[in-house]
Amino acid sequence: MNSLDKNKHRKTGVVIEALPNLDFKVKIDGEEKEIIAKLAGKLRIHRIKVLPGDKVTVEMSPYDENRGRIVYRGR
Repeated sequence: MNSLDKNKHRKTGVVIEALPNLDFKVKIDGEEKEIIAKLAGKLRIHRIKVLPGDKVTVEMSPYDENRGRIVYRGR
């Protein structure tokens, strides 16, 4: 585990909208906040499809709470 991994915050949410360049608008569970999230590298490599309505886990940086990256797609 890197020292960078300790600063990541993981939250769950639902994809609302698919944007260009593998960006997605995600509504965070339990909050009124919507963030812009990119698709993580492993999901791109294995060509995991993410569609509006999918439950996802988003890793967020403490520096910018409006951006994140999708690290897991739920069922």
